[in-house]
Amino acid sequence: MVSVLAVSDETIESLWNAQVRSMDVDVILGAGDLPFDYLEYLTDALNAPCVFVPGNHDPDLTGYSAGRAGWMRAGLPTTWPGPVGAVNADRKIVSAAGLRIAGLGGSIRYNGGPNQWTQRQQRRRARSLTRTKTWAEKVRGDQRGVDILLTHSPPFGVGDDTDPAHVGFECLSDVTRILRPQVLLHGHIHPHGRTPDDLRLHESDVVNTVGYTLLEIFPGGEHPEHAPTIVRRRHGT
Repeated sequence: MVSVLAVSDETIESLWNAQVRSMDVDVILGAGDLPFDYLEYLTDALNAPCVFVPGNHDPDLTGYSAGRAGWMRAGLPTTWPGPVGAVNADRKIVSAAGLRIAGLGGSIRYNGGPNQWTQRQQRRRARSLTRTKTWAEKVRGDQRGVDILLTHSPPFGVGDDTDPAHVGFECLSDVTRILRPQVLLHGHIHPHGRTPDDLRLHESDVVNTVGYTLLEIFPGGEHPEHAPTIVRRRHGT
């Protein structure tokens, strides 16, 4: 069983100080719109790997690649603006702490900022998870699918909102159906003092992790009678 700390959108004071070290966590998942030094602090304090996707308030992280000489962008040396030591899973399927994690960052386009996409653009971006070599090598023909689908925005009609900035992505329904995650973790939708409902999409749980959620999950559905279990959660005010 893997202990997961999922964080998104709202910094929590009790996590950004020494008392967080009392948590026994195997992996940290960031669903976007958090200070990168917050993710770095959690990674160091908990001595756990961090996997994240960017949110609509994060800087543009597209086009960066790491090589022997350091970070490059457009063929030129540069500085990585993301959290040091963390893995950007946007449009990728990665492994951490024994879990297979697929990521898709960003929100619906509403004001032209970074990491914002139209429904059509995000549908095209999502193909890197479901129709490419990555999917063929890691998912197709494998009954396991993925353990977690990590997104910033929720699926359309499943935990999203109706205002122009918080409509969910339609393509996440197909991505969830194809990848078969045990759980879809998302941020972006602030609960404003209430605890949001945990929802279902196809055969997957859909969990809003704004603030933080501590959950336990068996890799690969090793114990199918045990669904991912939410141990603790907290949202900001």
